[in-house]
Amino acid sequence: MRLFGKKISFSGTKKKIIPDGLWIKCTKCSQVVFNKELASHNKVCPHCGFHFTINVVERIELLADPGTFQEFDGDLISEDPINFKGPKTYKEKLEEDQKKTGLLDAAVCGVCSMDGVSVSLSVTEAGFIMGSMGSVVGEKITRAIERGIEKRIPVIIISGSGGGARMYEGCLSLMQMAKTSAALLRLRQAGIPFISVLTHPTMAGIMASFASLGDVIIAEPEALVGFTGPRVIKQTIKQELPPGFQRSEFMLDHGHIDLICKRKDLKNTISEILLSLTANIRG
Repeated sequence: MRLFGKKISFSGTKKKIIPDGLWIKCTKCSQVVFNKELASHNKVCPHCGFHFTINVVERIELLADPGTFQEFDGDLISEDPINFKGPKTYKEKLEEDQKKTGLLDAAVCGVCSMDGVSVSLSVTEAGFIMGSMGSVVGEKITRAIERGIEKRIPVIIISGSGGGARMYEGCLSLMQMAKTSAALLRLRQAGIPFISVLTHPTMAGIMASFASLGDVIIAEPEALVGFTGPRVIKQTIKQELPPGFQRSEFMLDHGHIDLICKRKDLKNTISEILLSLTANIRG
């Protein structure tokens, strides 16, 4: 058979004529979305508004004024303090995720401007060992906070961590919770604002430390936010949980966060908050 001058054969087996990677199925509404269309919407489903996870590069491009982001402490690399062994050793896991993400660890920290306001900006990468916090992430976040104190500029941390404190480093990872929290106390004593942004998911040790200590806490819609996941809690207490438990909307209703902001509005919202909060610093 010929179609438009080309010979077409039917062999009874379906041939793939659409290249991989052109489309993606929405996790929430199951609609199929063209990847370029999704990218043009900042990876928010145009059908239902579901917020897909975005990586640190996409997040920085979304928030920082073009060409202003300067990374600090990008050469820090995790050690293997307890010689962790499992299905994969810690060193193997680090090497695997370094290749996968192009990062040395799960946080990128630096200084940039947002609508002309200088800020210390940190972003955790969910794709690197679930965005968990080991010694390097804790050290980088702490230095980013101290940079805010030194330069007297606001601190913004975008959290996307389903992994909490990183078990591969034992108690050293738990110590980062106290270290980052102590640094934020010094920031508050210096009168410098901290805005915490929670994305899906923000859980466990990160939620129990710096992510929950913002002067203003913002969350993206329907982000999973909490310490222990709903499934584990349900199994532990043997009770049904309320609808929407630990989602952003639930946390807002119960006073744990200050507002929910769609991704497309996030930069403008943060900028408006900064203009108000930095008045005392400028004065």
